[in-house]
Amino acid sequence: MAIIMTVAQLLDALMQMPRDAVVLMETDGGLSRVDALDFVEDHGPGAPAEVILLPSMDE
Repeated sequence: MAIIMTVAQLLDALMQMPRDAVVLMETDGGLSRVDALDFVEDHGPGAPAEVILLPSMDE
């Protein structure tokens, strides 16, 4: 079973990091800066809301 990270868990983990650290995410081409967020309220009955981290398209 996959472990799902919630927004609260992500914030707790990020609070342990230096405030000026750059947030990166793994993409097909390597690492990219996180440039924006998208919020999806739900995908249907019983589906949780989701926050999607969007990579920078400048890299």
